[in-house]
Amino acid sequence: MEECIFCKIINKEIPSTIEYEDDEIIAFKDIAPVAPIHILVIPKKHIKSLVELEQEDEALIGKIYRIINKLADKYEIKEKGYRVVVNCGEDGVQEVQHLHFHLLAGKHLGCKIG
Repeated sequence: MEECIFCKIINKEIPSTIEYEDDEIIAFKDIAPVAPIHILVIPKKHIKSLVELEQEDEALIGKIYRIINKLADKYEIKEKGYRVVVNCGEDGVQEVQHLHFHLLAGKHLGCKIG
C-alpha cells in the first residue's frame, strides 16, 4: 500500500512547516490555508478517519486536543477564538485518508454551527 501524503510528511519525505512534533503527534501549516492560521494536527499512527478509531486511540485523541490548545496559546488566539474541524468520509469532504484536525483562526470564520 502506498503511503499517504501525511505519512510522507511524518517520515520527512515531504517538507512542511512543522509547528509541533512529538512521538505521537505532528502539527504543520496547511499548504492551502483557508484562514490566516490553518494548522493540521495529526496522529503519527495511520488512522484512516474518525470511523476507524479504536478504544486504544482515546488517549491519543485527547492529547491531540491538548496540543491544539498549546497551539492556540502559541498563536494567542484563545481569547478571540478558533475552530477545529475534522472531515470524515466522502460526504464530509475528507481529501486525505489520514485522520487530521484543522485548527482555523485569525479571522471571523462565519457560518455559525450549533
